[in-house]
Amino acid sequence: MKPFVTSDTIKQLSRRWLRDVAPYNHTEMKLTSDKAALLVIDMQRFFLEPDAPGYTSGAPAILPGVQRLIEAFRDEERPIIYTRHVHHPDGRDVGIMGWWWDSMCIEGSRESEIHPDIAPLNDDKVLLKHRYSAFYNTDLEIVLRGLAIEDLVISGVMTNLCCETTARDAYIRDYRVFFLADGTGAVNEEMQMASLKNLSYGFARITTVDEMIQEL
Repeated sequence: MKPFVTSDTIKQLSRRWLRDVAPYNHTEMKLTSDKAALLVIDMQRFFLEPDAPGYTSGAPAILPGVQRLIEAFRDEERPIIYTRHVHHPDGRDVGIMGWWWDSMCIEGSRESEIHPDIAPLNDDKVLLKHRYSAFYNTDLEIVLRGLAIEDLVISGVMTNLCCETTARDAYIRDYRVFFLADGTGAVNEEMQMASLKNLSYGFARITTVDEMIQEL
């Protein structure tokens, strides 16, 4: 199946998405760079490689932009926090997700690895999570408080599952959320747009990779 977005079309499409969410995307926020962290959610082979069980068609398109944003955050010496969605091989931490989804990303497998183009450095924080939200039963909030983070830039996959759930959880914890239209990926455009509209209405500023780099 032909993907609904590619790295060549992502900028054009994201401009249209931003126009569509503009009536809701009314909260004016500028990134406070010395209080900002980048969250890179589940950019793993499991979601990015076409032959992987969790392949998300919108994921490869965002990879170059996320890579540029990571480099920009590194240049400004701002924190980058990665997540990996994984489950124990014996399924002890699967719970309801075990019957909701046909396949699981197994901890320690090749598919569980973060894509090599954006691999974390040794001093980057990498969280293992077992549910959609990066806050649920992880130490993400402790890390953010310790770093005095107030602004959270969210990138990764899937837009409407782990990225959106994390954005909502961040908002209710009083973080200012910057959600990337061209830096998050879903399985189709309908789901991408649904998340962008809902988040812009009540949880986040919808923005772009280029805007975040300019504001760093």
